[in-house]
Amino acid sequence: MTKTAKSRQIKLGAFLPGGGQHIAAWRHPDAAADGATNFEFHKQLALTAERGLFDAYFLADNLTVGLGAREGGNAKIAGFEPVTLFAALAPLTTHIGFIATASTTYEEPYTLARKFASLDLLSNGRAGWNVVTSAGDETARNFNRDIQPNHAERYARAHEHVDTVKALWDSWEDDAFIRDKQSGRFYDKDKLHDINHKGEHFSVKGPLNVPRPVQGHPVVVQAGQSEDGRGLAAHSAEVIFTAHQKLGTAQEFYRDIKARVAEAGRDPGQVLIMPGVAPFVGATREEAQAKYQLLNDLILPEDGVALLNGLAGQTLDITGYPLDGPLPPSKETEGMKSRQALIHQIADEHNFTIRQLYQWVATARGHYTIVGSATDVADQLEEWFTSEAADGFNILPPWLPGALDDFVDLVIPELQRRGLFRTAYEGRTLRENLGLRRPENPWTVARARSTVLAAE
Repeated sequence: MTKTAKSRQIKLGAFLPGGGQHIAAWRHPDAAADGATNFEFHKQLALTAERGLFDAYFLADNLTVGLGAREGGNAKIAGFEPVTLFAALAPLTTHIGFIATASTTYEEPYTLARKFASLDLLSNGRAGWNVVTSAGDETARNFNRDIQPNHAERYARAHEHVDTVKALWDSWEDDAFIRDKQSGRFYDKDKLHDINHKGEHFSVKGPLNVPRPVQGHPVVVQAGQSEDGRGLAAHSAEVIFTAHQKLGTAQEFYRDIKARVAEAGRDPGQVLIMPGVAPFVGATREEAQAKYQLLNDLILPEDGVALLNGLAGQTLDITGYPLDGPLPPSKETEGMKSRQALIHQIADEHNFTIRQLYQWVATARGHYTIVGSATDVADQLEEWFTSEAADGFNILPPWLPGALDDFVDLVIPELQRRGLFRTAYEGRTLRENLGLRRPENPWTVARARSTVLAAE
């Protein structure tokens, strides 16, 4: 084992949409067909992930139905809103964090800050916010617009949105609430602050009507890979999810982001990069391959085509093209630019037909898919972790609950045997388990400085 591996350990997120990750996951013989809207099933997943000592249960979210173009295929056209689901799961668990997706494009900072501060209090410090900018005209039409904002506008709004939310979380100082029944003083008015934000996109007076979160700020997570996405990540994110097929591109992204974080005056060690990995795990490679083939054989061609079109920003019209022929070109859209480019890159590098391409991306939408034994999977994770490609991984079990069970029962013990993964949680909050510092309240810091200056 390398010195690097000894001095740090892998962090793990569990991406667990109830309908499964693979586009045909809900059709698996052992899957819950109603998993996306089955609370008891989500409870089972959360408890299994916590048994496996995962850092966090992560959920993406969509603001449209999105027929055929979602993880789990049509099993995910309707499901739970993540913060609501996690508020229900939090009292049933003790250590695992909950990272919920919420949009800076269509949510107001005040409402979003309230939701995540509340989730952090309800979970005793286990909340995380996955910051996204929502793409697509279909989504725009659900929010009083005819077309989506352009890419640059979405990211400019996102920068201001995140800064405003953080300011709202800081509007109460940690010890503002006195709650002294004898004196009648409920709070210290000097420790409550308006934020008086006025910017290009938002005007927010504050303060927030929820106390400061247990973690100071819920952990801020981001997943963009475009130039604008990398800029937002370097400015604001503490955990970054990313999609790579190869070690080399993952290393380039890792080094680029760490450098940008340093240039922004932040500590690169306090920003964790976690590529997505979809593992098919078996007792042998042959067993793992059989699991992979079983799911791919369940893909309906119309769902495969819809998935490719969705990943291309609804600009890829394959109607009339033979499924066993090459992928036609698509025009650039204002949507998911990095994912569009990755899909075409995969098709070009492997010389895939349309059918082969949708079978390839059906599992993980361009994230890294590993098919093999527990040793094979652990080998790949260790290589990326010790080669400046990852601080951890977002595990995307292709179907549920079986693929999550396989990872927890087979891969986790192998990682622990190598000293690469914890054998017990380090703390009670998500920040403590991820090794992230609790943010200081700027009002408290300013007060302390003023006191020191006055004393001098």
